[in-house]
Amino acid sequence: MKNLKLTVRINKSAKEVFEFTLNPINTPLWIDSIVKETADPIPAQIGTIYRNWNTSSEMNEYKVAQYEPFKVFQLDATHQDYKVRYTLTPISKTKTELEYYEWSESGQLHLPFMQETLDKLKSVMENSFKERQSSS
Repeated sequence: MKNLKLTVRINKSAKEVFEFTLNPINTPLWIDSIVKETADPIPAQIGTIYRNWNTSSEMNEYKVAQYEPFKVFQLDATHQDYKVRYTLTPISKTKTELEYYEWSESGQLHLPFMQETLDKLKSVMENSFKERQSSS
């Protein structure tokens, strides 16, 4: 498989989804294979470098190649032919459709995302907000 496209609808604004998914502290909360992620500089912009470490302590590095606040961002792997783009489409003020698209122009995808990963993002975002509300 050279590319994969998945979508999920999240009961949050496009701004909230955008900021949550770009915040490296949040990545291990919804991507099970990642135990740590860093980014420099923060806040993200074209050229920001993200580094993440998986459960086998391997580090991967990505550079922000496209960035339109609250709409789209793309990460390009720095040491392999791999790209991923997150596109956000507001459904309403409090609901967003997130399209996750990953691809490799010359080879195969290694460990492509599963729909369960985006479903976990949805769950984490929606449930953590409810917990913050109930503790207020």
